[in-house]
Amino acid sequence: MSSTASGEMSSTTSKKHRDFVSEPMAEKPVTALAGIGQALGDRLGEAGFNKAYIVLGKFLMLEKHEERFVEWLKETCSANSKQAGDCYTCLKTWCDAFL
Repeated sequence: MSSTASGEMSSTTSKKHRDFVSEPMAEKPVTALAGIGQALGDRLGEAGFNKAYIVLGKFLMLEKHEERFVEWLKETCSANSKQAGDCYTCLKTWCDAFL
């Protein structure tokens, strides 16, 4: 399904996802990542991951491996499978565009 201005039917094309992947990461908070709301963001922050680029570092250390990253997110902040998958897709898309 293609992403359109109002197309939020797919989790991979949510407005949050599109906003994140449309520009450099800079100092974005961890809650800017698709799938990461305030509660998960707070838990990630407590674990030392308060910025999106720090989560990106972990993503890259795990060699962009979906299963390992999803498991890490579940263990680190109690994300569910959908939240972790949305975050993985967001970071993967960003990497494909900027790295």
